[in-house]
Amino acid sequence: MPQFPNLLLHAVPAFVLLIVVEVLYAIKIQKELYQVKDAATSIALGLGNLVTGFFAKALILLVFTWLYEHRLFTIDYTLWWAWILCFFADDFSYYWFHRVSHSVRWFWASHAVHHSSEYYNLAAALRQTWTGNITGSFIFWTWMPLVGFHPAMVMLMQSISLLYQFWIHTETVNRFPKWFELVFNTPSHHRVHHGSDIEYLDRNHGGTLIIWDRLFGTFTQEYKRPTYGLTKNVATYNPVKVAFHEWIRMANDIKKTNSAKNWLNYIIQPPGWSHDGSTKTTAEMRNSSS
Repeated sequence: MPQFPNLLLHAVPAFVLLIVVEVLYAIKIQKELYQVKDAATSIALGLGNLVTGFFAKALILLVFTWLYEHRLFTIDYTLWWAWILCFFADDFSYYWFHRVSHSVRWFWASHAVHHSSEYYNLAAALRQTWTGNITGSFIFWTWMPLVGFHPAMVMLMQSISLLYQFWIHTETVNRFPKWFELVFNTPSHHRVHHGSDIEYLDRNHGGTLIIWDRLFGTFTQEYKRPTYGLTKNVATYNPVKVAFHEWIRMANDIKKTNSAKNWLNYIIQPPGWSHDGSTKTTAEMRNSSS
C-alpha cells in the first residue's frame, strides 16, 4: 500500500499561523471578525475531530481496502491522469455528501456542528464534528475504491479537499476574477453556504469546485452579508454541548410521538420536519415566505 503523509496533521501549524494573521488583520481594520470564546470552541471541536477521526479513519480504511480488493477495475495511481480523475471523483462525492448532510437529519446532526458558529472566520473552519464518521458519511466515497481508486489515494484526496476548504472561511476576501468564481468554491460562495438567511439556506454545497452546484441547481450568488449560524442557535460555548446539541434535539423530537413512522421520519427527513407542523424544513420556510 502506498504511504502518503497526513496532510491535515502537518497543516495544523499553518492553520494556527493563518488564524493569528487574520486576528491581527481584524484588529488593524477594527472589524469584529472574532469572538474569543467562539474561536476557542471552534479550535476545541477541531482538536476533538482529529482525535475521533484518527480511530474512525482506521476502520474506514479497512472498509475501503476490502472494497478495493473486490474492485471492478484497476486505476494505476502512478499515472498522472488517475489523480485528475480522482480529484473530480472525490469532489463529486463530497458535493453529494454535503448536500445530503443538509437534507437528511441523521447526517445533519453531525454537520450542524460546523454551522453553529455565528462568526465566519478561519477558526470556524476548524469547527468540525466528532460523530460524522460514526453516522456512515464515508459511504459517499465507497464507490471510488470499488471502481479501482486505491484507498490511500482516495483518503489523500479527501485531505486535499479539506485543506482547500480551510482558506475559504473568511470575510477578509471579497471576490475573485469571474472565471475563478465560475469554477471554484470561493469565500464568497461559501459565505452563502454558512448563511442562515432563508435565501441562503442549503445552497453552495461544493468542496473545491462550485460547478456541481451550478449543474444541479443549488447555486446562489452572494448579494448581501449573510447572517451566520443556525436558524436556532445553540447559545453555548461548551464544545461538548455543541458537538451533541443536534443529536439531543433529534432525540427530544422523537420522544414527542409514539409512532414508529414518525420516529423514522425524524431521522431521515430534512432538518425542521415535524409530525405536527410545529417546525418547518427549508423548503416549507421558502414556500411560506414566497
